[in-house]
Amino acid sequence: MRKQLVNGEAPFDSVLPEYGKKKLLMYADSFRDLANTFTDMQREEEDEQAQVNDRQEFLWKRRLVENRDLMADHLNEMAQIMTQVAEEAYKPIYISERKIKQLAHALKEEDVLLKDIYMLEKADGRKELNIVMRALKGTAPSVDEVGNLLSVLLNCRLMAARNCSIFVGKEWDSYQYMDEPKFHVLTGVAKAVKETESISGDNYAFVEEKEGSLTAILSDGMGSGEKACKDSEFVVDLIEKFLEAGFCKETAVQMINGSLIAGGETQNMSTLDLCQIDLYTGVCEFIKIGSAPSYIKREHLVDQISARNLPLGVFYEMDMETTRRRLVDGDYIVMLSDGITDALAQGIGEDILPEVIGKAVLKNPGEMANYILNFCLHQSKGRIRDDMTVMVTGIWENL
Repeated sequence: MRKQLVNGEAPFDSVLPEYGKKKLLMYADSFRDLANTFTDMQREEEDEQAQVNDRQEFLWKRRLVENRDLMADHLNEMAQIMTQVAEEAYKPIYISERKIKQLAHALKEEDVLLKDIYMLEKADGRKELNIVMRALKGTAPSVDEVGNLLSVLLNCRLMAARNCSIFVGKEWDSYQYMDEPKFHVLTGVAKAVKETESISGDNYAFVEEKEGSLTAILSDGMGSGEKACKDSEFVVDLIEKFLEAGFCKETAVQMINGSLIAGGETQNMSTLDLCQIDLYTGVCEFIKIGSAPSYIKREHLVDQISARNLPLGVFYEMDMETTRRRLVDGDYIVMLSDGITDALAQGIGEDILPEVIGKAVLKNPGEMANYILNFCLHQSKGRIRDDMTVMVTGIWENL
């Protein structure tokens, strides 16, 4: 049965045992030492560059320095992730035996048997409930139904973790529930392919890299057609993988930029428009690299988010800034590729776009995306001279 908590304290201090924490911290130190080695080598190479007269040799040495600098950054980020995992602290929340019996009785009435349960509180104050249970034979209660029951009995709003199955299985298994975020989102996309091409050079994704977080990603490959599509797809796929692996968005962008530069002539430049939303707090953060403006619509008011910098793959040292905004119930985030602004430039001008977005009365993000796209097509008289993509994310408070 359940591991008994004594005086409200759990028989463990964190998820990792002390030996595992020490091993991870040792690995992290090793990665940092290796990164410092690359940094020291870089200083020596920079001193040598000052004495090089041949242009070709200078460029080769410069590329070598940049690659070593990139490798050092990657190693330091890996060390940071390992350190965060090792030092991640959880505070156990005591659940009385009386409450456990109450939970077991209530779950049994819903055809679920309880074996073990414990609740943890993370450093940010959010709760995590882990429960070992199974369904009675001949029944298939849903994990969400169990979550609703637990929310009532424990007086907190819980939702099943992303990796949970839909139904409670017939065998004993562990299920995880998290604090329900304050907000939820709906998304919509509208696209048009350049009239001389069969495939769009724009690629996009909505990524839930962890509970309570949504990241909208839009990349426009240089040019059009299949090559542009592959370039932007490369950027979007890598961003997804890095975020899901635990890298922060700034490091993920820097690593992709370094990868594009290291690829030389085989990789073209691509823009990147990224918006990460914290559904617990409503705070969103934008990173824009060579992309068209984005907009936040709050009723009839529109806030434009812009950045004047070059696309990915141009320079190793990027001009990258993070722009932060706090969202409220009913806000919309509009992200678009430069094909939209180019189409407006052929008509009444792109400066009209905030007014168009502000006057939109549609509530569904998909309908709003189509409305913006159709307005731009009307301004260009139906001509599609570049790939056009509109992404709309609406955010609402959970009831």
